[in-house]
Amino acid sequence: MHTILEADTDQRVTVEAIERLTAQRKALVNELGKVIVGQREVIDNVLLTIFCGGHSLVMGVPGLAKTLLVRSLGRVLDMTFSRIQFTPDLMPADITGTDIIQDDPETGRRKVEFLKGPIFANLILADEINRTPPKTQAAMLQVMQEREVTVGNTTYPLPQPFHVFATQNPIEMEGTYVLPEAQADRFMFNIITRYPSQEEEEQVVMNTTGTAMPELKPVLSAAEVVEIQKLVRAVPVSTEVVRYAVRLVSRTRPDDPAAPRYIKEFVRWGASPRASQYLILGAKARAAVSGKLCADYEGVRSVARQVLSHRILTNFNARAQKVTVPELIEKLLGDVKP
Repeated sequence: MHTILEADTDQRVTVEAIERLTAQRKALVNELGKVIVGQREVIDNVLLTIFCGGHSLVMGVPGLAKTLLVRSLGRVLDMTFSRIQFTPDLMPADITGTDIIQDDPETGRRKVEFLKGPIFANLILADEINRTPPKTQAAMLQVMQEREVTVGNTTYPLPQPFHVFATQNPIEMEGTYVLPEAQADRFMFNIITRYPSQEEEEQVVMNTTGTAMPELKPVLSAAEVVEIQKLVRAVPVSTEVVRYAVRLVSRTRPDDPAAPRYIKEFVRWGASPRASQYLILGAKARAAVSGKLCADYEGVRSVARQVLSHRILTNFNARAQKVTVPELIEKLLGDVKP
């Protein structure tokens, strides 16, 4: 017998609300398809991130439409968009903003005024976040966690909803600052963008070397996105599904007595409790956009790769034997059954 846990929220999960969400998601995918060729799995995970109210890392080589996707997402969601190009000389104040001295035309006196930085937008593209020093990375990730900026004695709330998509280039590591594991843990998903198929690449070339420019229309507003996020959190989940998510995450930790032999042999650090939280939140979102009224085991497993891939740290043995994190995750999913 399954015990159903319902979220403590005023939002009601009804068949009508779920059907409306599935229709809205389909409209979003169709609209994004006007400018993004292929990449359906990436689009799916980006939308899940939005519906869960989270942030995501987007990994991939240059030229795979990462920037275009996030910018287009801002248009179809009718959100304010800001792109921050991270460089070695970028300072925290360049992101958050700073106090400046201005002349008051009414009194003729000088006054301190806060000049908002590019972080004050609904949708942030943190482009090549690993190119900036740890001090600036920390400022960015603190804002992500607190969803507010404090300068001096004044705190400024960020617009809601607020989402960060941070890109990293995995093939060029010279002159970069690897994102610390504790900070990477704050991202809900690690989304991998891959090369398109030959047919998709031909379509990309045809679409981008002519004169036609597709017009994107807003599908949702920022206020509607906030309501969707409330709906996702209100999706019921059974205690058994929660136990499965926690069991799957705990098996990634080498000091767990029930961890498989290959985890103890190849893993230095396993996933944190944030992974368990995001597995359930992702499963709720997956259920909602699939027309289901409660989260299930399938939903947990469908987001496990995105949630766990940047939270499992391998040791020297794994590197010496060329054992990768994706391989370990696949073994876990095969061994840890619902």
